[in-house]
Amino acid sequence: MAIVPGTRWGRIRMLAIAGILPLLFLFIWVFTVKMPGPAFHGTLPPLTPDQQRLRAGLQQHVTVLAGQIGVRSDQTYHNVERAASYIESTLTALGYQVVSQEYSARGLVWRNLEATLRGTSLFQQVVVIGAHYDSAEEAPGADDNASGVAGVLELARLFAGSPQARTIRFVFFPNEEPPSFPTAAMGSRHYATDARKRNDQIVAMMSIESIGYYDTEEGSQRYPFPLNLAYPDVGDFIGFVSNLKSRPLLHRAIAAFRAHAIFPTQGAAAPSWVPGVWWSDHWSFWREGYPAIMITDTAPYRYPFYHTPQDTPDKLDYDRMARVVHGLTYVVRAVAGPSSSGR
Repeated sequence: MAIVPGTRWGRIRMLAIAGILPLLFLFIWVFTVKMPGPAFHGTLPPLTPDQQRLRAGLQQHVTVLAGQIGVRSDQTYHNVERAASYIESTLTALGYQVVSQEYSARGLVWRNLEATLRGTSLFQQVVVIGAHYDSAEEAPGADDNASGVAGVLELARLFAGSPQARTIRFVFFPNEEPPSFPTAAMGSRHYATDARKRNDQIVAMMSIESIGYYDTEEGSQRYPFPLNLAYPDVGDFIGFVSNLKSRPLLHRAIAAFRAHAIFPTQGAAAPSWVPGVWWSDHWSFWREGYPAIMITDTAPYRYPFYHTPQDTPDKLDYDRMARVVHGLTYVVRAVAGPSSSGR
């Protein structure tokens, strides 16, 4: 039965809609936007000596990967292998034994690289900290994603010789970018699928995805609908993103970051169909039922050089990167430590 506007039933329907909409927005705010702990706002203090060392390491890794090596796609396969060799040698120098998981796609052999820090009391439970080391075609990939690789390498350095209760795997994936995304050719798809076949008890996965670009100007940050209704338009923060199922992990991670790090944050636990929410390697772990989050500067929603030849090392803010990675050490301890349920 059609309801004619202006009639009694039409007015009742409009009143009902007017009453439902505020409840809908409240639901979205509570389950998507509201995050535990107070977010930092204000002037950033000078870097500490530890953060200064972090800054130097991060800049060195990005300079090698995106400056000296450059574009890392299947069109420049030799550079993908050069990047893999650099990651492997860096981890080996830190004392890790690196496992190479090889697979074939599009007539080429690709490698996932894994360095494991075995846990103590809960070693059978695994926390995966991962980043993809390929780049888009024609893009040197400084922010996307040499910055993420640099972050994971520095986390591996900071935790070397300091095992947590749970096992930590530092994993580096090829083939996150198109044309592999989102297909079975992704390194993370192979990794997550094999993990599920082995019944690996992965209690958390953190995808470190594009963490190097920040802008304090108004209007520098954009979002996909409906997230644009709830978040600020200044791109000075690091984002924590999950689907609804991984919301407990997201809350634990951002709470730990906010409790210790002096840096702006935003978090979103959104349906996986929202554009951007699933655009990285954490998606592969969602596909296998594992809880996973993405930690990101939001890439195309902020970075003007996304997937272009101008995505070069000089565009990144290494001071802010150092603050973020330093803050992530507290996240790793919270998720991999004995008091956490992982999820």
